[in-house]
Amino acid sequence: MSQPPPPPPNQPPQGGGFGPPQDPPPGGFGPPTPPADQPAGPPQQPAQPPQQPQPGYGYPQAPQTPPPAGQPAAPQGPPQGPPQQPYGYPQAPGAPQGVPQPPTVPAGYGYPGQQPPQGYGYPAQQAPYGYPQPHTMPMQPQVPQGGPKRNSQVAIIVAAVVAIALIIGGGVLYANSSGKDDKDTSAGTGGKDGKGDGGDGAGTGGGSEKVPASTSAKVLFQLPAPEVPKKEVWSVEGSWLTDEVYAKAGVRKVVGYDPDTGKESWTLPLKGLTCGASPEVTKDGVAVVIAEEAKRTKADPYPQCTEVTAFDVNSGKEVWTKSVAPGGGEKAKFKEASITGTTVALGSGLDGGAALDIRNGKVLWQPKVEACEDVGYAGGEQLVAVRKCGDYGSETYEVQLLDPTSGTVKWSYKLPAGIDNAKVISTKPVVFGVDSGEITASGATDVFSLDDSGKLRTKITLEDGKYEHDCGVNKIHDCRAIAVGNDKLYVPTKQHEGAEQYSRVNEIVSFSLASGKTTSDRADAGDGYEIWPVRMDGTNIIAYKNGPYDKGSQVVSIDGKTFKETKLLETPATDQVRSAISGMVPKSSEMLYGSGRLFMAEDLISAPYSKDEKDYTAIGFGAK
Repeated sequence: MSQPPPPPPNQPPQGGGFGPPQDPPPGGFGPPTPPADQPAGPPQQPAQPPQQPQPGYGYPQAPQTPPPAGQPAAPQGPPQGPPQQPYGYPQAPGAPQGVPQPPTVPAGYGYPGQQPPQGYGYPAQQAPYGYPQPHTMPMQPQVPQGGPKRNSQVAIIVAAVVAIALIIGGGVLYANSSGKDDKDTSAGTGGKDGKGDGGDGAGTGGGSEKVPASTSAKVLFQLPAPEVPKKEVWSVEGSWLTDEVYAKAGVRKVVGYDPDTGKESWTLPLKGLTCGASPEVTKDGVAVVIAEEAKRTKADPYPQCTEVTAFDVNSGKEVWTKSVAPGGGEKAKFKEASITGTTVALGSGLDGGAALDIRNGKVLWQPKVEACEDVGYAGGEQLVAVRKCGDYGSETYEVQLLDPTSGTVKWSYKLPAGIDNAKVISTKPVVFGVDSGEITASGATDVFSLDDSGKLRTKITLEDGKYEHDCGVNKIHDCRAIAVGNDKLYVPTKQHEGAEQYSRVNEIVSFSLASGKTTSDRADAGDGYEIWPVRMDGTNIIAYKNGPYDKGSQVVSIDGKTFKETKLLETPATDQVRSAISGMVPKSSEMLYGSGRLFMAEDLISAPYSKDEKDYTAIGFGAK
């Protein structure tokens, strides 16, 4: 049997900011040079007969009864097809008798001497990431080495049974306070599009994105990387999109480009590298960027992130730039910015944060930093704060809804003891994720859904390793590949074996925010593709489909009611384009889609591996 062509090379995210945009050569721009040990041909492996997928893979099934105490679950012989417990769906909690008790966790869990909350979390969690770290780096889809991985299926079954036993056996279960079923109860109007209007996408009446006359896209332009000193990593965080301009942060500047041609429209100088940026753009076209207070030098290699600038995205005009000095003392340092109405909330995790009037830079309020402090904020349709109280090693956290103008707390929800992080996924309705115990690969294994009064509706468990969303480390407002709309939570499953030989595939599934149960929603990526949600568009889901080794990637709109997919854009399938997309690491890139155009950009840059490599910090696609 002939072997399939090799996949494109796996490249880590490459180099940096950018200079003047370059016109793409025929067939798209060149890829980063592959490593010297990249195989020149397809992997040699024994031919395997195609494996037929089992029907219903990924759909909810009846819960399984765990074995009695002392009898671990051990499948007899190799499983035939996918595990009986569906991949990507947690078991509904049952009432097993005689489940095994949680193992004793030694000291050193989380903070020194801290023990995990009993029954909360999963066994054998991954070791915590460094502090801080960039996003994880998923690779381009690969041709698996060999046939089906039956041992991994056995592991999934055993891990699922043990995890359920631990959670129930520990005696800590979060009640579904609403008692409702998974009926769609849309949470009102509004919507966050690729241009950014501060919404969370819980809308009505379909979406605003229309199918272009041609969905076949070309490379509109690419932004070449600037020089970065070796062994250094620089931030170029921040990108925004309106009907008129695509704006991208560069090295000590923000540059606006014509979204169709890449021609520079304006340049906004900054004092230093960017540290954070608002994902939202106001209705008047204003966004916010946080920058270091000076250029990096040998004498001062890491200037503080104190400079806050509001600017008009369409014109590049600076609205104001200022720093905040609580009590007239040292300047506050910030790392996140988020806009709600005319208020921009600045989070730091160190200095307690601040809120400014986006029209003039006036300080509206600052939280008191005493026994408790605000860790950060997430804006959009509402302003949500994450607040921390207590000493190191015994902290407790609260999620609060604030009045954006006055900072008044409307309600506060206290997190269970032992949880030391919270990442806001949506501000209306308020939905946030936490790690179960230690920090995990996804950054959020348990998702809390609150009602309008701040009471718990339900808790959704997203078992680590089964889903492919990504919530950043040590940030409040940095979850990607996960979306909230139509009173549901949309998440991508981990890739698994597809229908075709050696292919991989995954799905977008949903959970009810009222009951916590899985719904019948299921959007299949298709063999060789990987799909994940990018954002909501009214009641529709805008999703990205990372293409296989021989096809382009796609942007699709998924109908929120029928889950029918409609293709909006498809990138060229050339090796050069596919390699360049892979180098961007799409899932962790700054991805924006609007009006038939797709943009991907890096937020961290470094020196290339060799002088022959061509690095880009942003690429744009649009109709031919």
